[in-house]
Amino acid sequence: MTTDEPRRVDLTAAAADLLRRLTGQYGPLMFHQSGGCCDGSSPMCYPDGEFQTGEADILLGALPVPGLDRRVPFWMSVSQYEYWKHTHLTVDVVPGRGSGFSVEAPEGVRFLVRSRLLTEEELTHFQLTALSPQYHNQTKHPQGADMSDRYSSLGDRLEQLLQVDKFPPSTSFTA
Repeated sequence: MTTDEPRRVDLTAAAADLLRRLTGQYGPLMFHQSGGCCDGSSPMCYPDGEFQTGEADILLGALPVPGLDRRVPFWMSVSQYEYWKHTHLTVDVVPGRGSGFSVEAPEGVRFLVRSRLLTEEELTHFQLTALSPQYHNQTKHPQGADMSDRYSSLGDRLEQLLQVDKFPPSTSFTA
C-alpha cells in the first residue's frame, strides 16, 4: 500500500485487514519498535497512548489504513532508528505467536517488519546520505573477493555494510 509521496513505513494488505479488525476491538492503535531483545525487535501494536513515547523515540510515519478514519502512528526507538534509517519498512502479518503485550497476540498471528534499502531518491527526500559510493552497486569486498552472490538477503547486505562502512552520525531525525 504505497503512494507517490515517499514514506519510511508502509503496510501490506494483510496487515491493514488485521489493523481494521483490531481497531474495532481496541480503538485507535499505534506501533512501537524498540529494538530490544526477543520480541522487542518486532513491531508491537498497542492501543494508542498505552505505550508512552518520549525523547528516546521517533515517529517514522502514520500509516493510512483503508476503512479507518485515523492513521496508525509507527514509532521507533532512536537507538533502533540509527540502525534502520537507511531502510524502508513494510509492516506485515504472519502466522505465529508474538509478544503477549502486542494486541494481535490472541489472534495467533504476529506483526513483523520487512525491509529494503532506501533508493537514492528516497535518501535525498529524507535528507539522508548514502553509506558510501558503493551503496547500491558494490560487488567487490574491500579485499577484492567477488561478493555479488553474497547479498541473498537484506541481512547479509546490512552485515556487509556494517563491516565496510560506519553509519555517519545523524544530524537530524527527519521522518
